[in-house]
Amino acid sequence: MRMSKKIAVDRGGTFIDYIASIDGKFTIHKTLSHSTRAVQIIADTASQVINGNPDFISHGTTIATNAILQRKGARTALITTQGFRDMLFIGRQHRPDLYALQPSIPAPIIPREWCFEVPERILHDGSVHLELDAKVLFSIVDKLHEAQIESVAVTLLFAYVNPTHERLIKQFLLEQGGFAEWQIALSSDVLPEFREFERTSTVALEAYVRPLISQYVAELQQAIPASISIMKSDGGIISADRVRQQAVQTVLSGPAAGVVGALYLARLSEYENIITMDIGGTSTDVALCPGKLSFHPHAEIDGLPLRVRMLDIETIGAGGGSIAWVDEGGALRVGPHSAEANPGPIIYGRGGTDVTVSDANAVLNRIVRLLDGSMELHLPPALEAVKMLRNRISLSTEDTARGIIRVANSNIIRALRRVSIERGYDPRNFTLVAFGGAGPLHACEVAEQLSISRVLVPRFPGVMCAYGALVADVVLEYSQSLVQILDSSTPQRIQTWLDTASTLAHDEMQDQQVQHVNLKPSVDMRYLGQAYELNVPLNNDLAAEFHRAHQTNYGYHMPDKPIEIVNLRLQAVGQVDKPPLTPHELVPNDGANALIAPGHYHRQHLQPGAVIRGEALLLQFDCTTYVPYGWMAAVDAYFNLIIERTANG
Repeated sequence: MRMSKKIAVDRGGTFIDYIASIDGKFTIHKTLSHSTRAVQIIADTASQVINGNPDFISHGTTIATNAILQRKGARTALITTQGFRDMLFIGRQHRPDLYALQPSIPAPIIPREWCFEVPERILHDGSVHLELDAKVLFSIVDKLHEAQIESVAVTLLFAYVNPTHERLIKQFLLEQGGFAEWQIALSSDVLPEFREFERTSTVALEAYVRPLISQYVAELQQAIPASISIMKSDGGIISADRVRQQAVQTVLSGPAAGVVGALYLARLSEYENIITMDIGGTSTDVALCPGKLSFHPHAEIDGLPLRVRMLDIETIGAGGGSIAWVDEGGALRVGPHSAEANPGPIIYGRGGTDVTVSDANAVLNRIVRLLDGSMELHLPPALEAVKMLRNRISLSTEDTARGIIRVANSNIIRALRRVSIERGYDPRNFTLVAFGGAGPLHACEVAEQLSISRVLVPRFPGVMCAYGALVADVVLEYSQSLVQILDSSTPQRIQTWLDTASTLAHDEMQDQQVQHVNLKPSVDMRYLGQAYELNVPLNNDLAAEFHRAHQTNYGYHMPDKPIEIVNLRLQAVGQVDKPPLTPHELVPNDGANALIAPGHYHRQHLQPGAVIRGEALLLQFDCTTYVPYGWMAAVDAYFNLIIERTANG
């Protein structure tokens, strides 16, 4: 996958970010997001940035996430085994709030009247107990058309062992129902694993977002004559054609790219243990990387189980566009509601009237220009709005603005504590990597509250999610349930499946023109009688590997207890050529050549070796970095900012 003109695009809630690599040189750009014209904006801007048509485009998007959160996905139906119509409604009886007498449970994305049953039964060993009654499907198809169903999720009992009946239903819908291939999602394709509720929920979410992703990808392919890859939630990319069959894999597309890019750059600067803090216009995403990417084997989105491999990212509604408000008790609050791109913060001059975090930063003179001056900064109306807000909390204008920043920072700090302290990690042992349009504005103050002594701000922090998509590898995932006691016959059964999955992985990588492929097999295991399993890498002594993993995670192990194999997994990583980054010589200087006003520096002109003492603003096209008093910023060999507490800070 060797390309001369590569561009990555991240479509967020407020901005669309671009970064291009042309013969190793980077060009960046940002445009305001637009929900109805996004594809055309992306195509036109990408062509301008790359000065022609790109050879390759990598893209991160929040379409799937927003569709689920806002319940704006496709009209989806569920076809399942007779007696299991209420699977999505019964769930696992988990209570989100243990002591709530009337807990708030999110409604399933498929209403009950669109859930249909078919007489059939496959047993746990894959044998057919009751053949599928195809006659029932005629009446179901009529009801699907009456309800104007746009996609169908099919989940049958034990289909992960024997998918025959699911495939017969798909064939019937294609031949008799008038549905297209991409409108039908089978659980045996999406998640061939046991646990009926999680499998049903995951395939339902896949069918719910697939039509939107398919349409969006088709529009991209029509508008941009290039090889297109889409960012996944696990930090890898896949081809645009393949994502039409794995749409639900994109629910954390944008945030995952930011973490991948941050870890890649941090390693170049020899910082292995990092905490990422991505503050955008609408939300903040934080993740902890103890020398490697951290994953969730399963997750939830808006309370709905989603059993796909995802980066372990905590997301909160706190960004530059988060709206400040006063609650009934007179307390100042910030978010989770956002002004988004339209109308946006007041300083954008697009009709916004609600005070946002960005407005507060502008009032405190921490934002003094937008997009390097190409976008007008409307400060007077923002100042008036903050003055009106101050009257409700009896503070000065400046203290009100500082209060907004402190409240926003407190929300972010709680999220950082959840991914570090609550999981047994001391944040003082990590470097905070701050990016996103607003991340470098808040980084030092947030780090100080957590006693983190070092902050790394990448060269292009405002487009870091786009950069992550540019350096991400192709990642394909395969899985299969194999529930059995670990014994002498297990290695051969594992190897049989692994041979098949490996061949499939190499074939699919070849289709994506990837030559260097690294296969990472692993196994989900548990002690007999346990309800949940641990994932361990496949090696010659699985039992010893599992005992060690159990000891590490739970503080004990049971060497005499039988071990049960649950799922087999294979991750195929296809390495792509990264844009070259060459370290530069450090020449000590005070950054005087970049000084544009007292305490204001143009970051583009800062050279490796420059040292800037706070209080200072470092301005660039995609964001502003705030260095408070008591902190010192140094430009490293890769043009990253390394900001550290000074001895007297």
